[in-house]
Amino acid sequence: MENILITGGAGFIGTNVARELIKQGYNITILDNFNPQIHGERQELPEDLKDAVQLTIGDVSDKDTFYSALKGKDAVIHYAAETGTGQSMYDISRYTFVNIQATATLCDYIVNEDHNIKTVIVASSRSIYGEGKYHSETYGDVYPAARTYNSVKETFEVVCPVSGNNNLTVKATDENSKIHPSSFYGITKQVQEQMIILATRLKNINGFALRYQNVYGPGQSLKNPYTGILSIFSRLALRDEKINVFEDGLESRDFVYIDDVVNATVNCLNEKLKGQHILNVGSGVATTVLEVANEIVSYLNSKSEIMVSGIFREGDIRHNFADLKLVEKTLGFKPEWQFKEGLHKFIDWALQQNDMPQNVDDYKTSLTELKNRGLLK
Repeated sequence: MENILITGGAGFIGTNVARELIKQGYNITILDNFNPQIHGERQELPEDLKDAVQLTIGDVSDKDTFYSALKGKDAVIHYAAETGTGQSMYDISRYTFVNIQATATLCDYIVNEDHNIKTVIVASSRSIYGEGKYHSETYGDVYPAARTYNSVKETFEVVCPVSGNNNLTVKATDENSKIHPSSFYGITKQVQEQMIILATRLKNINGFALRYQNVYGPGQSLKNPYTGILSIFSRLALRDEKINVFEDGLESRDFVYIDDVVNATVNCLNEKLKGQHILNVGSGVATTVLEVANEIVSYLNSKSEIMVSGIFREGDIRHNFADLKLVEKTLGFKPEWQFKEGLHKFIDWALQQNDMPQNVDDYKTSLTELKNRGLLK
């Protein structure tokens, strides 16, 4: 395989994957629409990629543009998508159109056109699991339903779907766990991965759905107020403004460093791997949101007050961290980065950027939008 298309390749993960593939001698084409929500006013690639890749500025929602970019490719890495759990809960049509319809266009090409594509990789998400895997001493492994504003009035923790109590132990979520997304974003990612797996199976080519956990690191968007608590908290801490931690701050996430994500993704291009694979990509470690806020404030010597607000956002999960046994067996993948080490690397990078927003008005606006729609209480 020599020629690879990366859709959404101007984004955080895409640019980092492109850099690694260039080092390995691949010819890279990037298709990206430079969505202002992610890129701000910048409508160009980073300097080191400008002359190293072929760039097509366009939208995967446009069939002619997408088909043209797919011609002559040996592999496709499909990142182009709308992202953000909270925003997806009201901007439903746009998320569905961009994430699902564009993937349908890709599948149309795979199934119906003459091509030499041997591998397709799609970015799935831990959000498809909804609440993760839990263990009950009485009922064994259970999969709690999505929380609602009414259900969290008594406890933020999930409850057993059988007994209704909250005496559950969080377990690592494996790929065979129940799929029951609690956001429209999660639903679109579930459909994306199923479509790619089926299309590649029909054409007897390799297909990978990588269920990324919370990816972070240098290069992630500092402008998107709807995703990335590390960026949002860092911006607030730099201005010594209050950091609003939702719920009780003990909700946890699996933060996986960008270099680890790149390694897992590039390993999928190994021609010895055959068939269809659905794999978790994470750190395998749960970190609470309160731990994140405290570490950012400490590292920046910020005067920000960390305010545990008790606010609940519809669509948010309580806990989820990845079981990595299958991805290690399939790709030989083991995460190398510890969260604190990676967080410091991200902050050091963010401090050097000239285009970091000078205020947090966009973040405050995003919260107002959610509140006005009854999704933030």
